[in-house]
Amino acid sequence: MNRRNLLAAAAAALVAGASPVAAQTYPTRPITMIIPFAAGGPTDVVARIVAESMSRNLGQAIVIENVSGAGGTTGSTRLTTQAADGYSIMIGHTGTHAASVALYPNLRYHPVNDFAPIGLVNTNAILITAKNALPANNLAEFVAWLKANERNANNAHAGIGSVSHTTCLLLNSIIGVNPQTVPYRGTGPAMNDLVAGQVDYLCDQVVNVAPQVRAGTIKAFAVAQQQRNPALPNVPTTVEAGLPGYQVVVWNAMLAPKGTPEAVVTRLNEALRAALADPNVKSRLAELGADLPTDVQATPAGLRAFLESEIARWTPVIKAAGVTATN
Repeated sequence: MNRRNLLAAAAAALVAGASPVAAQTYPTRPITMIIPFAAGGPTDVVARIVAESMSRNLGQAIVIENVSGAGGTTGSTRLTTQAADGYSIMIGHTGTHAASVALYPNLRYHPVNDFAPIGLVNTNAILITAKNALPANNLAEFVAWLKANERNANNAHAGIGSVSHTTCLLLNSIIGVNPQTVPYRGTGPAMNDLVAGQVDYLCDQVVNVAPQVRAGTIKAFAVAQQQRNPALPNVPTTVEAGLPGYQVVVWNAMLAPKGTPEAVVTRLNEALRAALADPNVKSRLAELGADLPTDVQATPAGLRAFLESEIARWTPVIKAAGVTATN
């Protein structure tokens, strides 16, 4: 073997031998966690709670970077351009990694194929809410009112592709109505107008609507799941209220760039699962009304299967509604 070949072989051996060592020592510096939404939103709040616990387990700081825009797809795209070394991760959600496939014809990533799933972080119940002046006091009366007032009803949401947008698309399709929609630049402004009586109804996460429901400033007709939510125990489920076909939860998931070493993904998953088992984290998430994932959903393989099932669920709903967005 000549000198050039000998050096090449030695370099290859060095690289091959370094990978296990790197995996064993990971992480050796701070990790950046991209949140594809503005600070203070439900995904951001959940991410910060979990990241705080994970950083203690990993022995390194997790730095939050909020990269909002285009329904969260801007931040998601950003992650696909980062090095697959475990030092860049993100929290995606229903909109960025399920509904986005049908919403964005020019989506620059595939929610499954272009990422390395780490684990599901949490799920959030969806509530059907309305302004206090709406002449309906339960879900059956609301459905009857909506059918009778379809042309004039105003359905508020936090922008195309938002959770409040897609979940009400599903509700409207099940009821069989096509009301006017009023997009806002976030759930905050939409909720403000709902409280003020400027719009009629809103579908959104319990994390966002619970404070207003408790304060009595809006009506809550039902929570879209089989069990009542501990954060609002007096609100019936859609099963109890007579609309069992409308059951939907939204979620947050942790992902890394495609090609991230398996050992690094495993270490991140271990830290995530430890955080979700942390009594303080569990308590804080419960206060928000957030639910923990199942043991299977909290694994990389479980999350991959979950993402594929969610894409399959949301694609026909959004296509049937004829809604598209640009990013």
